[in-house]
This record gives sequence, structure tokens and C-alpha cells, in this order.
Amino acid sequence: MKLLHVIQSVNPKHGGPIEGIRQQARQHKQHGTLIEIISLDRVDDNFLGFPNTPVYPCKATLLDNLFPVSLLKWIKLNHSSYDAIIINGIWGFHLLASWLALRKSTTPYYIFSHGMLDPWFKKTYPLKHFKKWLVWPWAVYPAIRDAEALFFTCEQEKLLARESFWLYDCQEVVIDYGTEGIPDPEEDFSREFLDQHPQLDGKQIFLFLGRVHPKKGPDLLINSISLLQKEGNWNPAKMKVVIAGPADSQYARHLINISKKIGISDSIYWTGMITGNQKWGAFQAADVFILPSHQENFGISVAEALSCRLPVLISTKINIYSEIELDRAGLVELDDLHGTANLIRRWLALDQSQKSVIKRAARDCFEKRFHISKTTNAIDRNVLRALITKKLTHDSLD
Repeated sequence: MKLLHVIQSVNPKHGGPIEGIRQQARQHKQHGTLIEIISLDRVDDNFLGFPNTPVYPCKATLLDNLFPVSLLKWIKLNHSSYDAIIINGIWGFHLLASWLALRKSTTPYYIFSHGMLDPWFKKTYPLKHFKKWLVWPWAVYPAIRDAEALFFTCEQEKLLARESFWLYDCQEVVIDYGTEGIPDPEEDFSREFLDQHPQLDGKQIFLFLGRVHPKKGPDLLINSISLLQKEGNWNPAKMKVVIAGPADSQYARHLINISKKIGISDSIYWTGMITGNQKWGAFQAADVFILPSHQENFGISVAEALSCRLPVLISTKINIYSEIELDRAGLVELDDLHGTANLIRRWLALDQSQKSVIKRAARDCFEKRFHISKTTNAIDRNVLRALITKKLTHDSLD
């Protein structure tokens, strides 16, 4: 099979969706499925290199800055070369352009919502939601209505998506989303990480890894440390919260200033963005992973932590929390100050034998639920089903 992914940008700074496509391409190739990507990047952008995966940057003219005409024309001309097309994300003119190019074709297309229909955005940013309503009926709704399926990464994401817009009609399909995880769970990358950050050697590390964004609740984490320190449940000489994410944004600088004002800056360690072996080393050096997010349709970093046998402390707003609880691969609380502090209290109250049991459960949970092979197999099943249906329809008309 041959699949085309459509996405706004392949820039890795945009996080989860493009990394997911990259991993899926590698996994698909092992089973004979070829992946190609088209994006709204420029041909001279320096992040277009994908080993063995062609990328077609489609921002070619000044007009494309207003509407991606070049993308529309390219898909119209080339869609028949693919067995199916997968559109990633719904808030962008790449979706409308793709729908306009495909609506009269026989090429099946699918849409990955990537959490963009979560009602958290509606409640948190009502003005932005109103603006989205202005484009929803004519630019988004027709595209998801006509898609072969709207893909969700878990059952909870699917259920929540129904609450964002009353004009909603689509074929909902839950894909078993996943990630490759650590390249070799038996290899020790922790020394490589600790050599770069010797101040962390010998410390009990609570690892927060990801975008430093209000949605992910890093402010809850910082304020909970202040609360625990006042209670006597936090020892800054032995314990560190490691925030592994870009520290140069206005919001990150705000958090740094807050931690100084409330007197816990010696408990917070910023690494900046880390990737590759440094990232895996951070997971392995940590005692536990923590993410008190207010909204997370899946949480790639949660699955990556599990792949490293690292227990996770997460909020109930991470949509795979019920699977984590069921497999006893971590602890779960509400996404507020009390809940975040209680995650840490509960973890610190466990003895080493209890923590060891959760660590074993973490890896088992990853292998059973969140490996990338689950994703590619699910995509293949859905695409093949559509192709078989199309062939049977064509044969019956003949």
C-alpha cells in the first residue's frame, strides 16, 4: 500500500503529530506500506529531511500564505497515486484544501483530530472557540462529515470530541495510538544524561518532559512543591523536579520567576529541550514521571516513560489515564493543586518493593497498549477495509 500524510508542517518543534508520522513511516515500511508526506512548508526549510520518507513542501507562492492553492492543486493531480490519504489536524486550511481536492474523487481520506476537538479548549478559550465556530460549518464540518473516518487516539478522546460543536457528524474510529518507545530497554542511557547534568547525580528526580505550556500544568507542579516543602514532605537537598522542555518562552520565564519568588528555585532544574539518547537517559535517571496536564488527547511522553519502565504520575485529563490505572502503571489524581501535590505525597509514601511492582507494570502496560505497531496495524485495517468496500462497489456496478 501507499499512503499520503497531509500536515501543516513537518517541523519537529510542533511536537507529537509529526513525530508520530515519522515513527509510523518506519513501522509501515517493515510491512511493505510506503508513506509520503505533503506539508505547507517551504522547499528551502532546513527540517525537511526524513530518511526514506519523501516530503513534498507545498508553500510555493505568495498566494499560499492566504490559502494553500498549491497544496490543493498538488493533491488533485496526484491523489490517485495513493491508496488513501491521512490528514493530520483540523484547524488549518490544509484540511479545507484537501477536502476540496478530494470530495469528488474515489480516493478515501481519513482525518486524525489529534485532540483538537477536546472541549477543554472551548471552556478555556471561549473567544477562540467563537472564532472557530465561524469556520466550522463551511471549512471543517464538511471535511470530517465526508471523511472515511475521523481517527481518535483513545475512547475518551472520541467521547469528549462530541461536546465541542453541536454540528457534528462523522464516522468515529478509535485507533490504538502508540509510539516506538526506548530503542533498547536493556541499554542504559542514564549515564549519558547525568554526565551532562552532574547536579542531578544521586538525586530523586521527578521528571516533567514536554512543551512548557499552561495546558500541561507545570505551574501546578511548581506550586505543589512549595506546598509540600512547607509541610515537610519535600527535601530540596535530595529531590529535584526536572523540567525537560524549552525554557526560553515567556511562559517558561514566568515560571522561573515564580519559583524564585516562592523560594523553591533550588528544587527546580531546567534542562532545556532534550532529544535522542539524552531524552531516554532522562527517563532512566528519573524516579518517576509527572504530568499534571489539563488536557492531553494521548500523551506521547507518558507512553515513552512507560516504555522505560518509569511509573507515571498523571491527571485525569490525560485521556489514557483509565488504562494507566487499570494496569497499575502509575498514580492518577485531579488536575489541580491538591491533586498534583497528592500525586507526589502518594508516591513518596510507597516503599521500594511497591515502586518496583509499578515499574514492572509500566513496561507491561506499554507493550500491551501503546507500542507503535498497534497504530500502524489499526491504520492498515481501516484503509484495507475501505479499499475492499470500494472494489466490491465497483464490481457490483460492473
